[in-house]
Amino acid sequence: MTRRELWTPTRRDVLRMFGVGGAAVGASSLLAACGLGTGGGPATENGAAEVSGGFDWRKAEGTEISVLQTPHPYQVAFQPLFAEFTELTGITVKADLVAEADYFTRLNTELASGAGNYDAFMTGAYFIWTYGPPGWMEDLKPWLENTSATNPDYDFDDIYEGLRRSTSWDFQVGSPLGTGGQWAIPWGFETNVLCYNKAEFDRRGIRPAETFDELIQLATDLTDRANNKYGIAFRGSRSWATIHPGFMTQFTREGCKDYELHGDQLQATMNSPQAVDFTRKWVELARSAGPTSWTNYEYPDCTGDLGAGTAMMVYDADSATYPQNIAGNSAQAGNLAWHPGPAGPDGNYGTNLWTWSLAMNSASQKKLAAWLFIQWATGKDAQTKAVRTGQAGFADPTRKSVFEGAFQQTLGGFPGYQETFEKVIGSTDIKFTPQTQFFETTEDWAVALQDIYAGQDAKTRLDALAAANTAAVNKAG
Repeated sequence: MTRRELWTPTRRDVLRMFGVGGAAVGASSLLAACGLGTGGGPATENGAAEVSGGFDWRKAEGTEISVLQTPHPYQVAFQPLFAEFTELTGITVKADLVAEADYFTRLNTELASGAGNYDAFMTGAYFIWTYGPPGWMEDLKPWLENTSATNPDYDFDDIYEGLRRSTSWDFQVGSPLGTGGQWAIPWGFETNVLCYNKAEFDRRGIRPAETFDELIQLATDLTDRANNKYGIAFRGSRSWATIHPGFMTQFTREGCKDYELHGDQLQATMNSPQAVDFTRKWVELARSAGPTSWTNYEYPDCTGDLGAGTAMMVYDADSATYPQNIAGNSAQAGNLAWHPGPAGPDGNYGTNLWTWSLAMNSASQKKLAAWLFIQWATGKDAQTKAVRTGQAGFADPTRKSVFEGAFQQTLGGFPGYQETFEKVIGSTDIKFTPQTQFFETTEDWAVALQDIYAGQDAKTRLDALAAANTAAVNKAG
């Protein structure tokens, strides 16, 4: 459903795009010294303080803004509503769509240029850790706090807390999410949970597993290679996107962490005893009960096998599996159900998320108009209409009121979806430690999983990974 995994840049990719090497890190540090906001970067005034008087949707009437987006169910659901935004505000929206295979290349180039060609843009929360430190993003907190610029009915706290926290950071090594500026407003998101073939489970008289060890046994029992059936699908390709869905969710539930702060340095801990034990089991699960071509698997492969009846379970984004249960979309439509996945040993349901969000270009010359667009698109009324317009394509809304209202009304044919969401949402946020080398170091983590799958010793390989990642994140910081 979400095609973001087609290509997303590692730090190496970003540096190659700009034609620079390690000096870019030093340049970012120098720019941060002259920044005016908590994100550092070039001295760009935050425009919120210029807005005064009472709130009025038509304060930027007659303005045209440019928005950079990638085709996506969230974007598709909102496109028909742009005319309503123009009628409300008098602002015209020019939306440029770039296929996701090229989107982040284009976005990096535009933001780095400082030209301000685009006033607002779609981004994932992890990308804030790359775009924020150089000063490319506007801090939206002053806009939220200015009653002259923000509708009194906006109700930012209605957006789930984990989402608000996941799009806020102060860019300091070791600082948790939820500190510093608000760099984007969550627009749509996904929890990473289990989807399973309920018809097959009912036929066999079995239930989803409640512990990780039970999941391994269940998936193994469901695997029948002779008949091209296997127990569970999850990603295995050489990409950061392999780590962030099911793997990071269960890694966290099992009590593992990616980094710990020691003094002013981050120490990689994906080689802790708990992490080594979990990783061995995860890779063995892939080997004994996963797809035979696991090291090439991305989310469309996983969900495609679920829909075809080849995979009995998928551990991935809820909105990626959602379409497979819609009539006409797959052979198993109507046969699927959702489950939180195994709880941790202490009973926790910590769940990693992905969120597409809307952000403002700090170089925009039309900041008030851009902010009015962002708050409209992430507001209650527009999200409610988008859920109804997009029907099954707008999962999940970022607002509690919308999920409990319009979206809940669409869930009658999706057994366990609402119950699963309610079970995990209180402990759903980004489980990674924020750091500017995220894409490079997390891709290297995925490579390590492939090496262990190929036969390398888990502890030895994870020790090497942790040493390399510790050096990388602290050099960058």
